[in-house]
Amino acid sequence: MKRSSIILSFLSVIFIWPGTSIFADETPTIDEIVKKTNKASYYLGQDGRALVRMTITDSKNRTRIREMVMLRLNKTDGGDQKYYLYFKKPSDVRKMVFLVHKRVKRDDDRWLYLPALDLVKRIAASDKRTSFVGSTFFYEDVSGRNIDDDDHEIKNSHKEYFVIQNTPKKPDTVEFSSYTMWINKQNYIPVKIEYLDKDGKLYRVIEALDIITIQGFPTVVKMRARDLVSKGETIVEFKNIKYNIGLKDNIFTKRYLRKAPRVVRR
Repeated sequence: MKRSSIILSFLSVIFIWPGTSIFADETPTIDEIVKKTNKASYYLGQDGRALVRMTITDSKNRTRIREMVMLRLNKTDGGDQKYYLYFKKPSDVRKMVFLVHKRVKRDDDRWLYLPALDLVKRIAASDKRTSFVGSTFFYEDVSGRNIDDDDHEIKNSHKEYFVIQNTPKKPDTVEFSSYTMWINKQNYIPVKIEYLDKDGKLYRVIEALDIITIQGFPTVVKMRARDLVSKGETIVEFKNIKYNIGLKDNIFTKRYLRKAPRVVRR
């Protein structure tokens, strides 16, 4: 099964890796739009590093802060990837690690290290549509959704955006009936994603709030996920972003779940 993603996330994107590049085609097909959005959102440079600050707010306006370092390594352009997220703050999640091996031909592999229990937990494929560390982002938002799992249709084409509706081929496996993306025509950044529940009611929204250019790449540096049912939201901010820093493949192995590599501690 071919794996690639068009979900904007933290976690980025989640955590979708923030950013994009510019394409020149004037009249792309729906398949071209989907593929270009995937590459623009997740494949900047060969690798990348960022400091991530996550602010989780519940319905009573109570907030929790999470800070982590995120590393990303592309194995092939538009293909397999690896992600390593090391939690730094607060103290109750310090040294927690989330490791993702993103595959193009089969399901992703995901592990979560819980230092308080000294436990490595495998994240099952069935858990990918559940909350990521108590936020309004999902595990699938981090590692991405398989574009082959959905049917894609151009619903509209405004002056600035492509409006794409995505409908799951296996609706019983997800909690949504469809989701719509607003994709910037100039740089293929998804600036908004709206999810409809099984009754066709809007219940979840992900938005890009701030975009700047880093090392020549337009990059999403602030994004928000809102749950319209629970009334909670999560804002993710990316700082100290660097691309093409020469990350080594051995960083993204289970040996570094219990002991973080130097690159995340500096």
